[in-house]
Amino acid sequence: MAETPLWSGRKRAIFGLPWTFTKYRLTDTCLFITSGVFNVREEEIRLYRILDITLRQTLGERLFGLGTIHLCSSDQTSPEIDIKRIKHPKEVRTLLSDRAEAERSAKLEGMREMLGQASAGGQETHL
Repeated sequence: MAETPLWSGRKRAIFGLPWTFTKYRLTDTCLFITSGVFNVREEEIRLYRILDITLRQTLGERLFGLGTIHLCSSDQTSPEIDIKRIKHPKEVRTLLSDRAEAERSAKLEGMREMLGQASAGGQETHL
């Protein structure tokens, strides 16, 4: 079952127009980056793997309300990702940061529960 996107956008070209073939989609658990026309490539980045988020805006990008979000992740295949020239970059950065933190917390809570069950299940009562 496909997750409902929380945000989707496109990489923008000159004057902020979407004349590129790169699309971004953010769900509760993943960021998907799809690029290409004939040879399509889709990257999937799990949000709990995102370690650092940086917003960059050149003067030209600011003039057209665009920005680039740079992500550093613990993902082996994509340790650094750029979400290039998107509209409303500050709002997207905040949404991405909040979702990444929520996913890390959920993952940590799941690990605590699993470890708690394992240690409780491993203890034997001797009478």
